[in-house]
Amino acid sequence: MRSSLLIAVTTALVAMTGAAATSPVASAAGPVPHYLMTAFTNSSESNMYVYDSPNATGFTQVRANAYTPPSGLIRDPSVIRHTDGYYYIVYTTNWTGDTIGFARSADYVNWTFLRNVRVGLNGATGSTWAPEWFKDSDGSVHVIFSASTSGTAGQFRPYRITATNADLSAWTSPVALGIPANYIDSFVVKTGGTYHNFLKNETTKYIEHATATSLNGPWTFVGTGNWAGWGSGLEGPALVQLPDGRWRIYFDQYGQKRYFYADSANLTTFTAKTELPGLSGTARHFTVLREDSGDGTAVATGNRSFRSVNYPDRYVRHRDNLAYVEPASTASARQDATFTVVTGLANAGCYSFRSVNFPDRYLRHYDFRVRLDTNTGDAVFARDATFCGRTGLAGGGSTSFESYSHPGRFLRNYGFALRVDWRTSDAAFANDASFTVSSPLA
Repeated sequence: MRSSLLIAVTTALVAMTGAAATSPVASAAGPVPHYLMTAFTNSSESNMYVYDSPNATGFTQVRANAYTPPSGLIRDPSVIRHTDGYYYIVYTTNWTGDTIGFARSADYVNWTFLRNVRVGLNGATGSTWAPEWFKDSDGSVHVIFSASTSGTAGQFRPYRITATNADLSAWTSPVALGIPANYIDSFVVKTGGTYHNFLKNETTKYIEHATATSLNGPWTFVGTGNWAGWGSGLEGPALVQLPDGRWRIYFDQYGQKRYFYADSANLTTFTAKTELPGLSGTARHFTVLREDSGDGTAVATGNRSFRSVNYPDRYVRHRDNLAYVEPASTASARQDATFTVVTGLANAGCYSFRSVNFPDRYLRHYDFRVRLDTNTGDAVFARDATFCGRTGLAGGGSTSFESYSHPGRFLRNYGFALRVDWRTSDAAFANDASFTVSSPLA
């Protein structure tokens, strides 16, 4: 996700008569970012923790011990969102050996082991460390890892493998990146036609910076030694692009058990390092994935009802604490189909939907089924009860609602049950995921 923040505020269209012209409208400034982190910790090398953040700085724990591999370790977990909607991690399986591990998740909370891939470089006597995802601008998917032929004390070099099928189950043989020996923890991003590689010099313990016009090099080191002023004893660089186009780099000052970040507008000059609040001293070698929800479409706040586009006699309503798209032909059904649109519990750029007749309860998804649940006040509930406005996928002045906690998933009617499902490109999904924001039925 590298698009710049769009500065746009649009006004929701109220399609049914009777809506007051002075209804308050919450503003949203373009797509709303959400940052997902996967990490191992100082307390465990065999359990992965998951965190998220609205601003790439303050992270909260989503789940401890979210994934434990069937054997070995899970160090250095790197995360991407693939085109199939799943989250994938790749990770270091052990201190020595020639495999890297893969797992996937639909919701980044529950993970399933997929496979260990033998990269075939060094056998049991070598070491294969710190695999990192890299998705190139042509859509190709790579894993860049560091390998030594003589174990943990050996001369590491970065290599890459490239996926040869869509489900990331088949890979090429390793190809050397062309970086000199004794460099580990390569993290690559691309801007324009330039590849930027941030990696640890294992001799000096500085994070250095190399550039190339090809992923296979040749690489030119443009930042060596203490070029950024961050000092020595650093490892595990990971970058994410912020909505305003700046880049943020995270790194681990492992000797002091402290984590830092720094920002740059051009990947050449960075700010001084700033300690990462909350996770410094806890998290180890992580990556951060930015995803954006919504498009800035604003939704009228206050009491509203949501009419289905493809079934215009049906409305979003709760029944027995589950959400459906059903007719609202009785007084009690009209109460169940009326919600107060409020500022998003997890992010002020989005929205939450509070029941009118049960004002302590909100629509939220749980295992992707939408429910009416009591607000527990915790961060997980807030994220799952927050939705971001988007111009209706079906057009015609409708509005769609993208999950804040799981970008790419939308509120949609599926067999008249309300779910949060991964968007597909067909017209049926667009209609199922589009609603008319109307005057309140009750």
